[in-house]
Amino acid sequence: MAMRKKASKRDVEKDYPARQFVAKLRRLADAIEQGKRFRIQVAGERVTVPAGAVINIEHERGSREEELEFQLKWPLRSGAVKNYRR
Repeated sequence: MAMRKKASKRDVEKDYPARQFVAKLRRLADAIEQGKRFRIQVAGERVTVPAGAVINIEHERGSREEELEFQLKWPLRSGAVKNYRR
């Protein structure tokens, strides 16, 4: 059996042109509707979001800017994830 590398900590933001962002968002929406996992490459690293990931929307307001984040969260463990809750 192949050994899996331990995932290192990572916090990356990547800007995309609107057209690319929309295409990624559309693929994500399709995967969520179909109850399937979602695969994406962000800043050179491939990420697989399991079908059972928790989806939330976060809004932040500071003194100089606002931020809206669409988040998907899941535990770092092997195997299927079913309705993960934090």
